[in-house]
Amino acid sequence: MVRYKVTLAYDGTQFAGFQLQLKQRTVQGVIEKAIKTIAKSPTRLVVNGSGRTDAGVHAYGQVVHFDFPFMMPATAMLKALNSLLPLDVVVKDCQIATADFHARYDTTGKRYVYRVSRGYYTNPFRRFYTGHWKYALDVSKMEAAIGDYIGTHDFSSFAASGGSIQNKVRTIFAASVSEDPHNGELVFEFYGDGFLYNMVRIMVGVVLEIGNGRRPLHDILRLYEVKDRTQARYTAPASGLYLKKVYYGDGPADQ
Repeated sequence: MVRYKVTLAYDGTQFAGFQLQLKQRTVQGVIEKAIKTIAKSPTRLVVNGSGRTDAGVHAYGQVVHFDFPFMMPATAMLKALNSLLPLDVVVKDCQIATADFHARYDTTGKRYVYRVSRGYYTNPFRRFYTGHWKYALDVSKMEAAIGDYIGTHDFSSFAASGGSIQNKVRTIFAASVSEDPHNGELVFEFYGDGFLYNMVRIMVGVVLEIGNGRRPLHDILRLYEVKDRTQARYTAPASGLYLKKVYYGDGPADQ
């Protein structure tokens, strides 16, 4: 068996998430269907992802690996996959990996982007690709507050119920919020060693509430202490979230 490391981009709008689900259209499902067709295999060829993305979440740089029953050049595999995949998924890069490479367990970090539309009304052309916040915001307060995420903290207040991971301690290497005046949007970016279920969307929600004056400037610090998800309140919609990059010890924090 030959192991391939593949980097994908996808529009998550019409997917029920990354992970395979019975009678649901998933990213894992369409990739597995394509490689099974290429291999002419009567049995399933399993695709392993760097992590799950929920329904409606997008990716610029999701990484997967799979074992294939015979050797194909990486460029040929890339072309074959893209000829079979639906238009809302594309293979950006394909490499032959070492036999012990694992897309999930070898990760050293992930980078996410979250986009928020600031119009009073929802933009019908951006509704699947941004969150939406129609209320007033003090962006300078948000810029000051978001730095409280940087460092190693217990993110229990920022993890949705339903996650199976018990250890809620994570390290955030970089966190920022900036304005995109051309699109009338705010752009959040987070780089960390790992993220809990819905963690980025909850982190965004807290900073939006700080910007709107619903929370004090450094309320993030209090939320670390209380370890209570209900006190973080708002979860930003899946539509604004993008998995930007997965790290495998392959670059500095500013990439």
